[in-house]
Amino acid sequence: MDAAVGGGTMLKELITEIAKALVDRPEMVQVNEVVGEKTTVIELRVAPDDLGKVIGRQGRTARAMRIILNASATKLKKRAVLEILE
Repeated sequence: MDAAVGGGTMLKELITEIAKALVDRPEMVQVNEVVGEKTTVIELRVAPDDLGKVIGRQGRTARAMRIILNASATKLKKRAVLEILE
């Protein structure tokens, strides 16, 4: 896949796969992509009882997901932000 064409979709798929691997109810995982001029915002929604699994102790899991997202986005010469919605 060409990074210039499908880079954003690749980031969305990355977060979807990570989130589904972490939660008890993967069918409830929703990932939405909001593309702006300079930054892509990846919005993640999970079942309310899975929210703690995605955030992790003291936010460590969420931080790790953001680091992976930033590394992938940087490789694609993009900027991406992960928002975990309740």
